[in-house]
Amino acid sequence: METKPAPQPKTLMEAVRYFADADRTLAMAVELRWPEGVHCPTCGRTDVRFLSTRRIWECKEKHPKRQFSAKVGTIFEDSALPLDKWFVAIWAVANCKNGISSYELARAVGVTQKSAWFMLHRIRIAMDAGSPTKMGGIVEADETFIGGLAKNMHERKRKQRVTAGGGDADKMTVMGLIQRGDGKVASRVHARVIRDRNAKAIQGVVREMVEPGSMVFSDSHMSYRGLSADYFHAYVNHAVEYVRGHVSSNGVENFWSLLKRTVKGTYVSVDPHHLNRYLGEQAFRFNERKDNDLGRFRNVLGSVAGKRLTWKDLTNHALSPAF
Repeated sequence: METKPAPQPKTLMEAVRYFADADRTLAMAVELRWPEGVHCPTCGRTDVRFLSTRRIWECKEKHPKRQFSAKVGTIFEDSALPLDKWFVAIWAVANCKNGISSYELARAVGVTQKSAWFMLHRIRIAMDAGSPTKMGGIVEADETFIGGLAKNMHERKRKQRVTAGGGDADKMTVMGLIQRGDGKVASRVHARVIRDRNAKAIQGVVREMVEPGSMVFSDSHMSYRGLSADYFHAYVNHAVEYVRGHVSSNGVENFWSLLKRTVKGTYVSVDPHHLNRYLGEQAFRFNERKDNDLGRFRNVLGSVAGKRLTWKDLTNHALSPAF
């Protein structure tokens, strides 16, 4: 499989031109998925042959699915869309600071809005860090609420979602942790949907994600009380102050600002069952903000294998719980 020599793209315009060449597109997919050489997804054999007329490989071992493409076992599997459309979509969602809507992506790459919506969720699966390493040093913790205003909802949705109490009780609770960076390492964030703001839920996330002995800064919410047994815990009372020396949660609150700007400005409405994917998308862009556009793109493309998402799993809320 020969490819035309060309410098790798640095901008979206260069990416569109670069990936218009099917050979270069396939070569990059192979490079990032199989850095040690192509092998059969079914049996693992490496002595496979490339069928250039169909752009697929065939395993020498006789077994079901002995012929396979670069899409098999990835977020691209069973997609009729060519890789060049997928790659442009990945480039856009990985590098647009406030995300890209399915309507905008549909117009940009020439697919239906339904297909673009499905593409975005599959890309978000690849952007998810999975089980990130534990945080240490100084870690800020905070929660926020994500949900629409009752006055803006359709009457049917308002009856389903809004309780008599109203307010934050009708929104999804999101827990966030941010490890402060230093001069050499940038800060990084982790966010997820939680069931409640009680001590069990909040402290459970902290203990799962933060190394014992680290410094944990939070607000004065009572659910954080009890962390002092394993952490150096300090908090600020936001009714009085927002920072006391080095103690504050301003870093994670800055992330909330970016997240809500994306949700309200770009996506407008986020279904609770999909919220964790949107959190993963925003966390990826925040954590990779020091990289360049090509680096972020390659990072996502290198994570597409083993993360297949079917339409049934995406639309069946029983198979796609919010938390």
